[in-house]
Amino acid sequence: MTALVAVLVVSSGSVASASGAPPRTTHGPCEYTQTPDEPAARRVPLPPDPRHTPSHGTLRTAVRTSQGPLPLRLDRAKAPCTVQSFVHLARHRFYDRTMCHRLTAYPTLKVLQCGDPTSTGEGGPGYKYKDELPVDLPPAPSDPTGVRRLYGRGLLAMANAGPNTNGSQFFVVYGDSALRPNYTVFGTVGAAGLKTLDKIAAGGIEPTAQDPAPVDGTPVLRTELLSVRPFCLP
Repeated sequence: MTALVAVLVVSSGSVASASGAPPRTTHGPCEYTQTPDEPAARRVPLPPDPRHTPSHGTLRTAVRTSQGPLPLRLDRAKAPCTVQSFVHLARHRFYDRTMCHRLTAYPTLKVLQCGDPTSTGEGGPGYKYKDELPVDLPPAPSDPTGVRRLYGRGLLAMANAGPNTNGSQFFVVYGDSALRPNYTVFGTVGAAGLKTLDKIAAGGIEPTAQDPAPVDGTPVLRTELLSVRPFCLP
């Protein structure tokens, strides 16, 4: 999030590829666009971009992690392009055997961030796409200005590096967080997943030489996404 979860996929803008050609963009409503200056951490094609993007219903996704199950329910109505991209990456095994590289424990930001095969916070799928920002989140009680919204416990959202720079990295909220509504919400975490998140959060964050008690960094409990499998429509 700004200077927090947003240290992610850097937008490529209109940078040309090594061949001198402009970045390829799909022709559907989602407009997935190559990022030549940020190549894919794992080779994967651009997602399909049909004229009529599926925008109804939910999709269950079974996520196995080294710390326990993390079942997800993807909401096509809230973020059809995001769900389409996430499912595309999952079906290409992009997320398999990748580490959740970041855990935060700020008073107003409690998330686990995943989706980067490089485990650096800078890796992505080699493309970006538009935001599908939430419009129904309540104001965050901790923000008297009313600017920030409540990203409640159990939400699933995309991390980004600014407007319209969504890629592969996402975060799951294990404790109510106050954020500007700049992050696409595209699903929720199931009950078993919340137990897994609580376990990871309780393990804490790896200390560093500069900070023996950090509130932002690598989880002590090594958390690997073993497999991510969308499996059925309810």
